[in-house]
Amino acid sequence: MTTTSQPVGTGVTSTVVAPVAAPRPAAEDESGRPRWQRILFVVALVGAAVIFMLPFVWLVSASLRPREYVFAPGFLPTPFAPDNYAEAWQAMPLLTWLFNSVVVGVAAAAAATLSSAWVAFGFAYFRFPGRNLLFGLVLATMMLPFAVTMIPTYLIWNRLGFIDTQVPLWAGNLFGSAFYIFLLRQFFLSLPREYFEAARVDGASYPQLFWRMAFPLIRPALLVAFVFEFKASWTDLIKPLIYLRNEQLYTLPRGLKVILDRFGYGGEQQWEIVLAGSVIATVPMIVLFFLAQRHFVEGIATTGRKG
Repeated sequence: MTTTSQPVGTGVTSTVVAPVAAPRPAAEDESGRPRWQRILFVVALVGAAVIFMLPFVWLVSASLRPREYVFAPGFLPTPFAPDNYAEAWQAMPLLTWLFNSVVVGVAAAAAATLSSAWVAFGFAYFRFPGRNLLFGLVLATMMLPFAVTMIPTYLIWNRLGFIDTQVPLWAGNLFGSAFYIFLLRQFFLSLPREYFEAARVDGASYPQLFWRMAFPLIRPALLVAFVFEFKASWTDLIKPLIYLRNEQLYTLPRGLKVILDRFGYGGEQQWEIVLAGSVIATVPMIVLFFLAQRHFVEGIATTGRKG
């Protein structure tokens, strides 16, 4: 754009040329990257999503077919047989197992999340000699395979009289988890320490610092830990196999093992019932993720902002 001005008392006219932004090339997007890169990224993302979704699509399709067509090629449920789900519900106490999984999952996730948050707050807020060494020892426990502690843990629960109960499936989480302690500590470190110091000057106790100040600020990270542990408990088969004997106490993974033994290999070869039970066990976790997706992604993004 060009403007013309004439100073007062002179006969000279000056011309000022305003800067004009250079037009963005048509082959670039708003971030300045070539558009073909964005298109290639979207295509790769869609392709990866399709690859990950295909097994579940086949699972749902095969569960809706008659027995003789379960392993037929294709992804369409033809012939269509929705009665497989009714047969699965009648053949096994799936509702009881589903309820047990929800109870155990919520208890395990709540115990691991709250206990880990307490420990993480201590490592993030307090300054004491050997803190980093102690934190390193906590992280080192993640290197221990489950098989190393499986037998000693069983002997402890057996001595306490909790075999064939659901207590061992979640009570161990009351002592925290090294992974969640590390995850939540990173979030606590991102909070301004001045807030807590000011509250201490006003007379707040350490539990009040945690529950009234820190706890509301770390809800996204707590939700991440809760969902992670709920998923781990929902899909856990080893602990129910070790501790549970009563079929009415089974969780869904342990129940699916019964269904597989009875209707799958070595059983009646009714794979449509096995697949229907697998779909019933999978859908709740998908629904949970979609309900908590926004907070889940926010918590994942914010936990790594400060190391």
